[in-house]
Amino acid sequence: MVQRTSTASNGRAGGRAGEPQRPHVSVPLIGTLTMPPPDRLVFYAVLGALGALEVIEWPIALVVGVGHYLTEQRFSPALREAGQAAEAA
Repeated sequence: MVQRTSTASNGRAGGRAGEPQRPHVSVPLIGTLTMPPPDRLVFYAVLGALGALEVIEWPIALVVGVGHYLTEQRFSPALREAGQAAEAA
């Protein structure tokens, strides 16, 4: 389920200054994931294109993309650590 973040009582989106509201996706067993901003979506698109064009192997592109996404998540230290380990691989 995709939903927008609610504005915190201090008027800031998601409680962080200067950050616009972004959609969230609820994933069973993992929790709520925040959609990345447009500049990071470009990173994932380029990474996917490199994998599709076989410049890098697609499993490596997948691991780097998932690892990068998980390191950006601020809600779960366990997922962030798993993402850092996957990105380093």
